[in-house]
Amino acid sequence: MSHPPAFGIMAEFTEGDALTGAVRAARAAGWTRLEAYSPYPLPEAAEALGVSAAPVGYIALAAGAVGAAISAGAAWYVSVHLYPVNVGGRPPNAWPVFMPTTYLVGILWACAAALIGMLTLNRLPRLNHPAFFARGFNRATEDRFFLFLSVEDPLYEADEASHFLRSLSPLRVTEVRST
Repeated sequence: MSHPPAFGIMAEFTEGDALTGAVRAARAAGWTRLEAYSPYPLPEAAEALGVSAAPVGYIALAAGAVGAAISAGAAWYVSVHLYPVNVGGRPPNAWPVFMPTTYLVGILWACAAALIGMLTLNRLPRLNHPAFFARGFNRATEDRFFLFLSVEDPLYEADEASHFLRSLSPLRVTEVRST
């Protein structure tokens, strides 16, 4: 019976500082295809990975502005051109009347875009990934920190990657196989 092909190699650490140091060491050694997993955000590790702030805020702002503009435009068009009704002597294009719906539609569009943008940028939902089956990886959401080196990295040689990770003093090093 043949084994599935290797997907990469993973090191497990007990502290966030150890993971951050490992990420820095891997970057300094020239590794480019690596991922870090932790139960809470580690800004220093993210910086060492070269992960920039996700543009979710800009996505939400743009979608909110577009949604608000569409809402205001539609309300104006309906009130001025399709159904102009004189209510209490106000003009048909009284913009303050359109503001509550414009605001609410803008917020709705911004929230929906933020959710969709975050899921898309994080490549979620990811229901199956070979790293999920690494030994002890279930603790990545509790109290463990993991550094994953991918076989797609130009530096990857199984023995050298394993030796490199073991030099970082992890709790354990596990080979991750494709499922």
